[in-house]
Amino acid sequence: MSDVAAIEQLVQKRVELKKEISKIIVGQEVVVDQIILSIFSGGHALLVGVPGLAKTLMVNTISQALGLDFKRIQFTPDLMPSDILGSEILDENRQFKFIKGPLFANIILADEINRTPPKTQAALLEAMQERAVTIAGHNYKLSLPYFVLATQNPIEQEGTYPLPEAQLDRFMFSIKLDYPTFDEEVQVVKSTTNDSKTTINSMFTAEEIIDIQHLIRRIPVADNVIEYAVTLVGKTRPDSPLATDYIRNYIDWGAGPRASQNLILAAKAHAAFKGKFSPDIEDVKAVAEGILRHRVVKNYKADAEGVSIEKIISTLL
Repeated sequence: MSDVAAIEQLVQKRVELKKEISKIIVGQEVVVDQIILSIFSGGHALLVGVPGLAKTLMVNTISQALGLDFKRIQFTPDLMPSDILGSEILDENRQFKFIKGPLFANIILADEINRTPPKTQAALLEAMQERAVTIAGHNYKLSLPYFVLATQNPIEQEGTYPLPEAQLDRFMFSIKLDYPTFDEEVQVVKSTTNDSKTTINSMFTAEEIIDIQHLIRRIPVADNVIEYAVTLVGKTRPDSPLATDYIRNYIDWGAGPRASQNLILAAKAHAAFKGKFSPDIEDVKAVAEGILRHRVVKNYKADAEGVSIEKIISTLL
């Protein structure tokens, strides 16, 4: 199949995928769109939201609709790297045998990643970056596609281990999950308090998703779009000549080159989902907030004046 035909087919399959997900997930269109964008771009996502907003259900539903293997890890302060990676045990023949941990799946939900100590966070982040883990000197490849969705609870920060900026940078998107609207919540209550069971159909196979990830990378991008993305990221750095006084006033640290790469990759996927064969500046703007939100560090002045990171990013577009 030619790339043109593949993109036309992808547009249709995405509509069907969203329809399957909406059987269980009410509303949250932007969140679902960003998770799908992240998966098909080959990135990972950080989901920030208060408890009880169906984060686990959402990821489970998306993994079923994509036909992928799903595992959930509940992070706790006493969780060790071997608890997520797996460990070697002595079998009945007194031979060492490796038992795989929950990290060996296609989609991993890392629930409350900031609840676990840095060495367990680092073990997960190595798997995210390398798509492989090393245990007792042996290197084990993880099955592709591989997608980690980590969640953070923004309200309860006592006894947590916040992710360092260098590790946050490995997540392609930071997705903010808000409360549902009144009508959506009414629909949620109706659908979850009855006795009916909804079946989710698988729309893809693992091989098809890998093919789409390669297809998205093959999409050509005009130089002016790449230059726009690089300029946009440059504007977030307070010591850059591109930075405005507003940025110098409110920002301590700006985004790094990984932000520019992710902007272009996500813009390619965004364009493909809209049936376009090359992204334009509007596609970059559409994905900018989710990609820059966790890479730009506000200073105390912005906090004191109640200036949100979203407001700061909107001034750059």
